[in-house]
Amino acid sequence: MEQSPKHVKAIGLVSGGLDSLLSAKLILDQGIEVIGLHFITPFSQSPSQDPGEGNIVQRQGKKLGYEYRPLYPGEEYIELIKNPKWNYGAHINPCIDCHIYFLRKAGEIMKEEEARFVFTGEVEGQRPMSQKLHTLLMIEKQSGLEGYLLRPMSALLLEPTIPEKMGIVDRTRLLGLFGRSRKPQFNLAEKFGIEEYLTPAGGCLLTDPRFSFRLRDLFSHGISDMNSIHLLKLGRHFRLDPDTRLIVGRDERENRILANLALESDALLEAEGGGSPLSILRGRVTDDLINLAAAITRRYSRERANPQAAVSIRKGDSQEVLRLIPKVMENEKIESLRI
Repeated sequence: MEQSPKHVKAIGLVSGGLDSLLSAKLILDQGIEVIGLHFITPFSQSPSQDPGEGNIVQRQGKKLGYEYRPLYPGEEYIELIKNPKWNYGAHINPCIDCHIYFLRKAGEIMKEEEARFVFTGEVEGQRPMSQKLHTLLMIEKQSGLEGYLLRPMSALLLEPTIPEKMGIVDRTRLLGLFGRSRKPQFNLAEKFGIEEYLTPAGGCLLTDPRFSFRLRDLFSHGISDMNSIHLLKLGRHFRLDPDTRLIVGRDERENRILANLALESDALLEAEGGGSPLSILRGRVTDDLINLAAAITRRYSRERANPQAAVSIRKGDSQEVLRLIPKVMENEKIESLRI
């Protein structure tokens, strides 16, 4: 005898976007318990935070009534980004490889939780690379979820899944959306009283041209550790030589984050006189490179017009501070080093 819907469990991929949120709502409305997996990668834009309320995806889960479960892919995922099987999109975004990776992980959790299927918020034809029909079917096969991957937003355009055939999911209560128009989703959001969600395609930095350029530069120099990748999200970046980078904060918030990400082997620079960015010099710490880093740091401080302004330098947690007056550099020279 088949389980009644109230005892059925499903695994959903939730991103904070409207499509995944509506998909979760459609499944929950059938009396099915949902575990919402939120993959937070080094390339995720941080969801908005409210003190005591958690991030937006967590708040959505609490409001709709599904279990929010964050997952943090590690080194295995970074290797996938460096060497994708299905190639990149317009930048350094291997969307197909990412979809397959996330779905495989969801499949593993489906088995652990004794859930009956996995669902996503994908809409056929919405994205040119990863959401064409043949691509959706290929991703389903490669993920090992053939027959068990439900896409509630476009289900009526696709072959029935096993949970639909078995009566676990009522197919007549699913949708048949196609294409890039967002009007049907907005209408549904109004109907369901859903007001808080992230904008489409706004959550992955791999689709951002500047970030992608920085990441390619990092990979090309044999660096792929998490700390260095997180630094790419912050400040202005300069390559001083093949082994050395300088990261210059843009405001007090970035200065604080940079200070937390600094390693003991890094040199930290600040121009004296107030209003200075915090800069991290990572790599070779030679006299010439320190002078170059100091000149760039002063360029972005309030003391940029003062040729006698000093810059303080300390290494990691050391209390010893070096003070020097760097040579004045032309802006064109500084910009030529920028990543």
